Amino acid sequence: MLGVLIAAPLGLAAGIAAGLNRRAGALLKPLFQVISATPVMSVILIAFLWFGQERTPVFTAFLMVFPVMAANTITGVRAVDRKLVELFDVYRLSRRERILSLYLPAIVPFVLGGLRSGLSLCWKVVGASEVLIQPRRALGTGMQNAKAQLETAELFAWTAATVCAAALSSFLLNLVVKRLKGRSL
Repeated sequence: MLGVLIAAPLGLAAGIAAGLNRRAGALLKPLFQVISATPVMSVILIAFLWFGQERTPVFTAFLMVFPVMAANTITGVRAVDRKLVELFDVYRLSRRERILSLYLPAIVPFVLGGLRSGLSLCWKVVGASEVLIQPRRALGTGMQNAKAQLETAELFAWTAATVCAAALSSFLLNLVVKRLKGRSL
């Protein structure tokens, strides 16, 4: 979850910057292409060499969520109605007012979609990294130990725990979204 908590706001900020400024978008595009073309196992192994056993899952979570969040945010910013942008131009509203009053409300569905997709992908990749790297107190480590000891029932239990954790995080995200919608009405 730490990787998601770091990646989501950074992806949002990078996506807004790239969506509003074509140069920033051009700068981020090669980064996203490299991340998407790199095999997940290579990312996990390189992260292990750079960050060690305990920080690898956090980095892999970040690397899975950041580009999804940024790409969805870029799409959301670029989908803002041009006529509304022109209206903000006519009234000479500041960049801050544009972001807070025009772009942020418009990109919320895109950001939520990015969070949902990123969170789903994150659980899969972090699980794989934990199986491979085996940090202390990790679901993937439990899976790997059960597999090594040929404990099928235990392996299913660790898998079920991972699925439940993923479902719980998705449920909590939906709960937060409902609460925020309830406040805005």
